Amino acid sequence: MANAQSEDRVNARVMALAGAPERIDMGLERMRLAMAALDLPQRQPWPVILVAGTNGKGSTVAYLESLYRQAGYRVAAYTSPHLWQFAERLRVDGSLLGEEQWLEALEQVARAAGRIPLTYFELATLAALLLVRAAAPELLVLEVGMGGRLDAVNAVDPDLSIITTVAMDHQQWLGDTREAIGGEKAGILRRGVPALYGDAKDPCATVLAAAEAREAPLHCLGRDLDVDPAAQTLRMNGRLWRIPAPLWGGREQWDNLALATAATCLLRERLPAAAVEPGARWRCPPQLPGRCQRLRPWGSDGPTLWLDVAHNPQATGQLAEALRQYSGARIHALFNLLGDKDLAGCLEPLRGLVQQWFPVALPGSARARPWRELLAALEAMGLPVRVVEEGDFAASLAAARGELNAEDLLLCFGSFQVLGQLPMGLLSAAASARIPICQAG
Repeated sequence: MANAQSEDRVNARVMALAGAPERIDMGLERMRLAMAALDLPQRQPWPVILVAGTNGKGSTVAYLESLYRQAGYRVAAYTSPHLWQFAERLRVDGSLLGEEQWLEALEQVARAAGRIPLTYFELATLAALLLVRAAAPELLVLEVGMGGRLDAVNAVDPDLSIITTVAMDHQQWLGDTREAIGGEKAGILRRGVPALYGDAKDPCATVLAAAEAREAPLHCLGRDLDVDPAAQTLRMNGRLWRIPAPLWGGREQWDNLALATAATCLLRERLPAAAVEPGARWRCPPQLPGRCQRLRPWGSDGPTLWLDVAHNPQATGQLAEALRQYSGARIHALFNLLGDKDLAGCLEPLRGLVQQWFPVALPGSARARPWRELLAALEAMGLPVRVVEEGDFAASLAAARGELNAEDLLLCFGSFQVLGQLPMGLLSAAASARIPICQAG
């Protein structure tokens, strides 16, 4: 059974151009050389928002995109990685671009910058910037892939920067302390450019220090702005803004929505704030595949399929909070993490919530955690494990689905590569059988 990525021509072309597709070599020198060769300016003709953070980047980008689109602005949003199709990485006015447009952009990159040893993410970002130039949006939102300071999108100068949260993840590249990671994420801050930061309860000292050193006007959640979920309001600069309820997760999603709403206020000179006054409902609902996404691909008699790419302890803790509202449901989990992730830290918040764990293999990835290592770790933690055909995804999915009823949940999480193995037929069925994504908590 083919998965959704099996015939992705764009992804195959990027992999071919990258040479070593999973090579991570952070730095901005190659990006700046390639951008010059392609006549792509660091300062774009339209406002740019850079979004970094350990968790919450994707939903913050989705809220920004939705708030501005429902105000009538034409928005381009670049995110990573993709789940099922490479084209998911760029949305222009809410729509994906075609394969041929991506392939032509990649050929432009290859012709102009072919001698520069670009990484997979750099190639993707350069092609996206070419497509954005052709689309000429009124706003560009760029999601940082990893860290911030040396991430490819940081080669573009922002008009506003957002750091959602700082937590432990990607320690191999960003540092083994929260302060070191915060310093990397603060690399997107610019002198005189307004910024927002979302760690209300425990702000990272290195983010605060970097903002002060670079004279970047920093607006902190919990200090300079506050969100009241009960009243559905955001307080900022002495004014109350009414906001619609977020569509995913719990309290942390109110925080992400607050950051996106505050951004519309801070950018009022470039994009008049009166035009993006949030209302009490979504007219252009945010889209965020694979994050707290619930589908009914097996119809009303089958379980809910819950998709979430949570892959660090902070994210799985938030996932656990969302799952607790289903106290009467049985939960089966298809799961794996990449080898550089904190396995025990990610599993602990979900202890007792999942009735059966189905460890699945991640074939074809150099960063994948070996399936037998994953199995041993689950067993060592005393978790209830079900082994199906050496972790074969399709067989595990069928086995996990077979014992669940309409009130139960089949959770698929832990990595974009886990969700990427979902079969195309199942996704097609899910697309015609969606259920509302309700706020938890």
